[in-house]
Amino acid sequence: MQLENRFTVAAPIDEAWRVLLDIDRVAKCMPGATLDSVDGDEFTGRVKVKVGPIVITYQGSARFVEKDEGARRAVIDASGKESRGSGTAKATVTTDLVARGEETDVHVVTDLNITGRPAQFGRGVIADVAGSLTAKFADALAAELAGSEEGGPGEGAVAATDTTAPRAASGSSTDHRPAGAHAERSENDAIDLLGVSAGPALKRLAPVLAALGALALAMRLRRRRRARRQS
Repeated sequence: MQLENRFTVAAPIDEAWRVLLDIDRVAKCMPGATLDSVDGDEFTGRVKVKVGPIVITYQGSARFVEKDEGARRAVIDASGKESRGSGTAKATVTTDLVARGEETDVHVVTDLNITGRPAQFGRGVIADVAGSLTAKFADALAAELAGSEEGGPGEGAVAATDTTAPRAASGSSTDHRPAGAHAERSENDAIDLLGVSAGPALKRLAPVLAALGALALAMRLRRRRRARRQS
């Protein structure tokens, strides 16, 4: 599926472009993401997604496939796999920057293909979640551009307008360093699909969440029975 998001940051385009290419700084703004290493235009990391009692961790890698400074356009290919499951996620993220005086309009188009448990939520829910996450990312990016050290949006740093439009379905160096600036994230830092989905999305999620909750409960009971048998 294809998702489209727009927002505006209160920074000139040259500064916004420099931050966009700085993976260490951008990763701090991504909800649920942990950057593990950077090697030139390639990087590895993890993304945690929380659905009720279940936390899914995607381990993957990504790389810049295009960095057009003249057009202020960057394209990233990313792929990941569930660390404890067979689900996968692949995405091509295209970001275009457009100068608007001392501000910069950011246009992001994501070609996304997912399998596994999150795919059951459907295109509408995923689009709702993407819109909410983009708003959070915009606030964090604005704070980063404003030099904030507290992770919240800097005063006047963002004129954040966000539109999410699901489109027609589609297919989906030697500078190596660990991402030491990013501490290990806890389960509470995962992307909470319940927390970022609004009312209509929750209604669509309800049947799936009920099934996932029942599955989680069954797994816990099974572990307890095994523990009793072994004791």
